[in-house]
Amino acid sequence: MSTRRTILIAPIGEISDWILEAVAFGVNEAFDLDTRILSLFNNIDFAWDPGRKQYHSTQILEALETHAPDDILKVIGITREDLFIPVLTYVYGEAQLGGTAALISISRLVQGLDTGFLQSSYKRIIKEAVHELGHTFNLRHCRDELCMMHYCRSLEDVDKKSSRFCRYCNIMIADAIRDLGV
Repeated sequence: MSTRRTILIAPIGEISDWILEAVAFGVNEAFDLDTRILSLFNNIDFAWDPGRKQYHSTQILEALETHAPDDILKVIGITREDLFIPVLTYVYGEAQLGGTAALISISRLVQGLDTGFLQSSYKRIIKEAVHELGHTFNLRHCRDELCMMHYCRSLEDVDKKSSRFCRYCNIMIADAIRDLGV
């Protein structure tokens, strides 16, 4: 049986403690795996695209994988910077399908400072972190609009989906974790 039961939450730059704690809580709830918070690096200038004025998320994923400690199962980076992949204007996050690394940006998920907006932001960040980590366990996008693995094109889509996997995705996650010997 594997001793690697930890998902590393890796802040990139200044990330508020409440965000890190929210992600740690949500990840633990979703996967029933331990979490640890540790910054692996803070400078992501290597991923800056001056033409788009955004950061290329795939390059950051590769760096997260390279810097991840050997004793972790998965790593999710959290940044404030706006992310893109070449075929999309922006992304809330990206992950290596069946791989080690995932990444989210809070730049488009956090809105306002009043209680209602903070509560929405809190839920969005957890949903997107768990969604991206789901991809690292080889889950693809789900057609169920309420499932955590549903593809979201807007904040309204993120807000509409639940904080849970559908029955099918839940079975797939359980199987993937079992197959990893965790």
